[in-house]
Amino acid sequence: MTTIRIAAAQSPSVPMDIEANVQLHLKFIASARQANVDILAFPELSVCGYELPHLSACVVAPDDVLLAPIQAMAVEAGMTIIVGAAVAGEKAGLPSIGSIVYSPGGATSIYRKRYLHPGEEQFVQAGTIDAFRLHENGHAFSLAICADTTHRAHAVAAAAEGASLYLASVLISENGYALDSSLLRQYSVDFKMGVLLANHAAPSGGFASAGRSAFWDSDGELVVAADGPGNCLVVIDNEAGRWEGGIVEVDI
Repeated sequence: MTTIRIAAAQSPSVPMDIEANVQLHLKFIASARQANVDILAFPELSVCGYELPHLSACVVAPDDVLLAPIQAMAVEAGMTIIVGAAVAGEKAGLPSIGSIVYSPGGATSIYRKRYLHPGEEQFVQAGTIDAFRLHENGHAFSLAICADTTHRAHAVAAAAEGASLYLASVLISENGYALDSSLLRQYSVDFKMGVLLANHAAPSGGFASAGRSAFWDSDGELVVAADGPGNCLVVIDNEAGRWEGGIVEVDI
């Protein structure tokens, strides 16, 4: 297995303040750079918060000037950075909940949340792509956003595309954590994928995040998890041929 180091940024979001959130992102990216991370995943809607009624006012594109510092850091640090944002939908009308990917070579791409939670359809439209796959250091990784992970078909599609890593950006409360994390663990076993969970560090959109960002290896073993909410990186690598992990506190 090729060496790779990935991380979940368990970060907070200031409601609807993209500039402030970009500055928060840069602090987590700087910590990830010090830890020699290759792929860094932020939570769902990390650049604006889970503010459903206001997402239309928070829509950004990968080349938005507000996000330029993140793209520059991806290039400078040689790191793939995945941020959560409100993005334009595939069809006219409502925006989508998206993951914007900044690659080390300067390229960008967007994945749109494929499956919505009940009630989200009032504010956003679903994407149409089940398996969004990219490559880093010999690994194929697929992205998921929150409710995607509750639909087994999404993980099936990722595995069918050859993904060895399934990176989930979420906002999960304490009440939902047991079920959602058990599903992710099961996907790791069934599809032989490493599974990363990147949850919010603090409440967002009226929901109290459970934190507890985590990683399960392809045998379903919990390699590492944050204890609860709070600002940190969950860092995992396979430098010794097996996955090992640790927690890095982030001072903001």
